[in-house]
Amino acid sequence: MAASAPPEGVVAVVDYGMGNLRSVWQALVHVAGGREVVVTADPAVVASAGRVVFPGQGAMPDCMRELDARGLRAAVLEAARNKPFLGICIGLQMLFEHSEEGDVAGLGVFTGQVRRFPADRMVDAGGNKLKVPHMGWNEVTQTREHPLWQGIADGARFYFVHSYTVDPVDRACVAGTTQYGIPFTSAVARDNIFAIQCHPEKSARAGLALLANFIDWKP
Repeated sequence: MAASAPPEGVVAVVDYGMGNLRSVWQALVHVAGGREVVVTADPAVVASAGRVVFPGQGAMPDCMRELDARGLRAAVLEAARNKPFLGICIGLQMLFEHSEEGDVAGLGVFTGQVRRFPADRMVDAGGNKLKVPHMGWNEVTQTREHPLWQGIADGARFYFVHSYTVDPVDRACVAGTTQYGIPFTSAVARDNIFAIQCHPEKSARAGLALLANFIDWKP
């Protein structure tokens, strides 16, 4: 996992100190077709990369604090403006304006809030109580066509681990939904950005297909 400035066309995985990113890196290398994939905390490397992956795990306040502490905010925002950009899990949530988790501001790329699963609605169709965090395999319903869904069946199962969900103001950005007590937004897309709540790097064939589509995506 190199940290030196990559050549043009490299895939940069943003490392702001939150979580083990090796599984993301390994999955991307597997589908990258020889293209270099680097995990980096260097804003200059993010700025020079051909495409950027923005993963994360943990609590939103910690993630935002560490992103700023490493001087990565400006580079991530610029990447979200002008190059193929994939947000994963907390990397989706951080793109929104505000999170109930710690009452913290996000990056504001998308208008809307990040909300905790409502405890009073966490029951399945049979009336059984559902646990939070939502952890395990669940279906993603594709709400509109997108190049990153290519070759992935509507309703394909992906792996989730989260207690909070995004609530976009502009529903036109919603690219996928999932049911867990309530229907929630599990993927958003706009222009050069695609972001998903699940972990594609842990989602077997469907997840690898999504990452491969991202590698080839020309928004």
